[in-house]
Amino acid sequence: MTSLDATDAKLLLQLQTNPRATGVELAARLGLSRNTVQARLAKWDEEDVLAPFDRRVDPRNLGYPLSALVAIVCDQHQLDPVVDALAEIAEVVEVHGISGLTDLSVKVVGRDADDLYRIAGQILRIPGVERTNMALIMRELVGLRMAPLLKRLADQGR
Repeated sequence: MTSLDATDAKLLLQLQTNPRATGVELAARLGLSRNTVQARLAKWDEEDVLAPFDRRVDPRNLGYPLSALVAIVCDQHQLDPVVDALAEIAEVVEVHGISGLTDLSVKVVGRDADDLYRIAGQILRIPGVERTNMALIMRELVGLRMAPLLKRLADQGR
């Protein structure tokens, strides 16, 4: 796992502001050499530091206006096959192994309530899934974000 430094954080913040910025533009804005910028970008590509582009696409723009969180209790001996089966369901956009009363937290998207019902049934039919509890996401109040952490790291390098 790559550990990022303050220069990396500043570079990432610039990319957040302008994702299409060239290496030359980034170097000029940050007062770095073009080679330094290119080397860091290449290293991030090599080490998968940046998430795939598809994470930036809002499911609503794909025709999936509803989101829900599904808490799943499953047979611990079948956890890997359950996760593999969940990954085969297109509407499953995230799966997290968690501690507590349930084993998995799954974010799903749906076209409407009937679609969410269908997806819930599909999940329940997976061998090893014992029970589920679905909660509709009414509104995203704070989305996934890294900027505050990047700003903190960038400020440490001053």
